[in-house]
Amino acid sequence: MSTDEADASMRVSMAGGRLSGVPTVRIAGTEVHLVREEEAVDIIAASAGGPGAGQLAVISINLDHFHHFRAGDRSSAGAPEHFNLIDGAPVAAQAGRMTGAKHPRLAGSDLIDGILDRASVERLSIGVIGGSDEVTAPLRARLAADWPGIRFAGHWTPSREDLTDHDAQRALAERIRSAHVDVLLVCLGKPRQEHWIDEYAQFTGARVLLAFGAVVDFLAGRVSRAPAWIAGAGFEWAWRLLREPRRLARRYLVQGPPAYLAVRRSSRGGRHD
Repeated sequence: MSTDEADASMRVSMAGGRLSGVPTVRIAGTEVHLVREEEAVDIIAASAGGPGAGQLAVISINLDHFHHFRAGDRSSAGAPEHFNLIDGAPVAAQAGRMTGAKHPRLAGSDLIDGILDRASVERLSIGVIGGSDEVTAPLRARLAADWPGIRFAGHWTPSREDLTDHDAQRALAERIRSAHVDVLLVCLGKPRQEHWIDEYAQFTGARVLLAFGAVVDFLAGRVSRAPAWIAGAGFEWAWRLLREPRRLARRYLVQGPPAYLAVRRSSRGGRHD
């Protein structure tokens, strides 16, 4: 092992709480969990279907995350434990540089089928926040066809104005609790979905909350993913930019480069908070 690899390996630590024993590395102030796809799905399924204290929030860590949460991990009273997964080629590459090992991308759109497979077997209930009212019917139909063991608990589509209304969101969380949701897909986009989870998860009764952005549209067939060879080459961002330039140009061309530099600087030492 080279000196650089030895130094990097010392920066790997173990997560605590229900994620005890899961290796992590700190990138640009955020603890990122280093797991394979099967391990991630196992942890999520165990949290969703079994007894145990607390809630689990599954967060996608990509350059957009570092733009919005440059200060690092967030904590607030009542917030669930965060399971921070690599989402994006630059983050996967940086984790590799820091540990001397290869780590896979685990985007929400990659994980969701495996999560729903397990949820169907265990007959869990799924709720969704985000997207538009138009996707409710195709979303319900897709879940019923491909994962018949799942109970579809509801689809809630708050407006942007409602999302800034604390009382409205508390009421929404209580409606979700009344629907007895086991797994809640929170598809509000960064950083709204992470802020919503930290503030309102405790009132929903959901065991697992998935901050999975556009997954509601993928499941409903409204948006298609990049071809596997493009995603595998690390160019899914370019494919998405070509399809939605007006919405994504600022994210990828203006906000992305500074976030990328922050990620790369993580290799210069163990902590960059």
